[in-house]
Amino acid sequence: MKSKIIAMSLFGITAGIVGFYPLYQQTNALPQHTDAVDAQHAEQAAKKIELVFALDTTGSMGGLIEAAKEKIWSIATNMAQAQSHPEIKIGLVAYRDRGDAYITKVINLSSDLDSVYSQLMDFQANGGGDSPESVNQALYDAVHKIAWSEDQETYKAIFLVGDAPPHMDYANEVQYPKSMTMAARKGILVNTIQCGSDNQTKQQWRQIASLGQGDYFSVAQNGGAVAVATPYDKELAKLSDELDSTRLYYGTPEEMAKKKAKIDATTKVQEEASLASRARRATFNSSDSGKSNLLGEGDLVEDVKSGRVKLDEIDKDKLPASVVALPAPQQRKLIEETQEKRADIKRQIQELADQRGDFIKKKLEKTGGAKGSLDEQLIGTLRKQASKKGLRYEGESIVY
Repeated sequence: MKSKIIAMSLFGITAGIVGFYPLYQQTNALPQHTDAVDAQHAEQAAKKIELVFALDTTGSMGGLIEAAKEKIWSIATNMAQAQSHPEIKIGLVAYRDRGDAYITKVINLSSDLDSVYSQLMDFQANGGGDSPESVNQALYDAVHKIAWSEDQETYKAIFLVGDAPPHMDYANEVQYPKSMTMAARKGILVNTIQCGSDNQTKQQWRQIASLGQGDYFSVAQNGGAVAVATPYDKELAKLSDELDSTRLYYGTPEEMAKKKAKIDATTKVQEEASLASRARRATFNSSDSGKSNLLGEGDLVEDVKSGRVKLDEIDKDKLPASVVALPAPQQRKLIEETQEKRADIKRQIQELADQRGDFIKKKLEKTGGAKGSLDEQLIGTLRKQASKKGLRYEGESIVY
C-alpha cells in the first residue's frame, strides 16, 4: 500500500513538472548568452572610457612628447564620436629611469582634461642616456596608482609609449608580466607604441602587448602624427575662449577654490597651447562628451537649465558677484542669455570644425594620406577595442 502511494506521488510530481515546463520556458527560462545578447547588453551599459598614457619622457622622446601635446584633444574628440556620448577620462604616467630627476610622475584619471593637459604641457624630454628605462615601474604605477573604475563594462586601456626596453635587472621592482596579470584582473587592456625601430624594444613591446591583451604598433622617432595647420584654427581658438567665458560658477568658498584651479588650468591652455591644439580643444568641448571638461561641476547656467537647482533657493553667499548684484528677474535673464550664447558658440564651433576637417582631408589626399600615422593607428586601435565594450562608431573618418 505504501509503495502504491509513493508511486502515485512520483507520477503526480512528474506530470506536474512536464505540464509546467512549457510555461517555465516562456516566463522563467534562463537567458541565452549569445553574442548578440552580450553585444546589446554591452552597448546599453558601456558609457565610460578611461585611457592612461605611460609616456617615456627621456631625452630621445622630444618628438613624441610634442605630438602627444598636440593630439590629446584629437584623441578625446574621436572617442567622443561614439553614439552613446561616453564620459571620457584621461590620465598620464611620465617615466624616465633611476638616477634621473624622477622615475615616474603620475597624473590620475580625470574628465577635467584641461587640468591633465596643463600638466602634460610641462613635460619636457630630458634625462636617460642609456638604452633600458624604468618601464616596469611605469607599468606598475599605471595599473596600481591610477584610480581605475571597478565597472567591468568601462573601456579601460593603457598605452605604453617609448623607444627603449625595460630594465629587467633592477632589484625590488615588479616586472611587467605580474603587472599585466593584475591589469587583466582589473579589465585593463595594455597597448604598446614603439617610437623608432630598436629591435630589442620591439621584442619587449610585442610581448607586453601580448600579455596585456592589447595591440602593438610603431611610429617614427618624431612621433609620426598628422600636423596640418588650417585657416580655421585661429577662429576656432577664439571661439574656444568665448565658450570658456560662458561658465558661471557658484558654491561655497571651498568649492569655489576648486573651480579656481580649473579656471587656472584653462587660462594656461589659452595662453600657452598652439592654435591648432586650441582648435581641437574647441571641437571636443562643443561635443556632448566634452561638457564635463568644459563645465565640470557647479556651473550655474547648466544646473539651473537642467533643473538640478532652483535659482531662488540658492544662498546668496554662494552666487557669483555678477549675479548677486542683479534683481531676481535680471538674474534669470542673465542665465537665459548665457545659455543661448553658449549654444550659439557651440553651433559656430561645430560648423567651423566640419570645414576644418574637410580642409585637412583634402590636404592629406594631395600628400598621400595618413596611412601608418600615429593618428590612424592609435584611433583605429581605440575604436576597435572600445567596440567590444558596446561603443559604436559610424564611419571611419578620423578627426585630426
